[in-house]
Amino acid sequence: MSTYRARFDAAVTFTNGGGLQAQGFLVDLPSADITAEDIGHLFLDSLGLLMAGEVQLSNVEIVEAPHKGTRGGPADQPHPEPTTGQAEYVELSHVIRDGMVTLPNLPGPELSPHLTREASRQVYAPGTEFEIGRISMVANTGTYLDSPYHRYPNGHDLTGYALAQTTDLPAIVVRVEDSAKLGTDVAALAPYDVTGMAVLLHTGDDARFDTPQYVEDAHFLTRDGAEWLIRNGAALVGIDAANIDDMTDGTRPAHTLLLAAGIPIVEHLTNLSAVPPTGATFTANAPRVEGFGTFPVRAYVRLS
Repeated sequence: MSTYRARFDAAVTFTNGGGLQAQGFLVDLPSADITAEDIGHLFLDSLGLLMAGEVQLSNVEIVEAPHKGTRGGPADQPHPEPTTGQAEYVELSHVIRDGMVTLPNLPGPELSPHLTREASRQVYAPGTEFEIGRISMVANTGTYLDSPYHRYPNGHDLTGYALAQTTDLPAIVVRVEDSAKLGTDVAALAPYDVTGMAVLLHTGDDARFDTPQYVEDAHFLTRDGAEWLIRNGAALVGIDAANIDDMTDGTRPAHTLLLAAGIPIVEHLTNLSAVPPTGATFTANAPRVEGFGTFPVRAYVRLS
């Protein structure tokens, strides 16, 4: 389903004197069919302005774009249950294919048959056949989950995650794809209540996945952003970029801090543009592989 935002200039006068002007402001819209008056109300609600009087809008443009969760917008309204009576899901994992490139310095997966259907006919009764595949890959392939053992020799491996840590977590999507900065910092995160949430950073870098450009000018989470998420009780952090860290910084502060705090990290997500800012639940479970710090996951959200 398409989502829309309004971009406009605004001038507000206050009933107790004074005024406010804004240029190129953006608010989420419930639909493309909306009046300027309604957009004005959404603008005031998004800022929480008191004593606001007349609102004048100009240069109004309605654009098709993912919602960011502006206050008072559609994300604040109750989401209706699916009319089919069944849950709706959004896939957030990249498909693992033979030879695909997750990161340029890592080998791609090798997929091959272990037992072909033709060979299995010699093993089973007539009319019965099976196929058994074989895959050789590094653990950091496709969309994957990091555990503390990935960073720390004494940290727990993939078997140490309880299902509750990576299953049906309330999700919040932080959209930074149109930010002028590559690093997601406290300023970008501060408007959100992240306590107990899977915080999913939507950078838009996934559009370049499996290309050399994927790692160029890649978005990341800053050190102060990671510290803020820990202080404010984030349950999990995911990103649709090549690394949750700035790959030019060898200290890897986001990995170092989040995994030390026991916060799961999911990297190389995709399709976050299809996820509403709030109201969905996030799941990303990996097999219980002993002695591994990372492994691919089937990541998805359930829409409420």
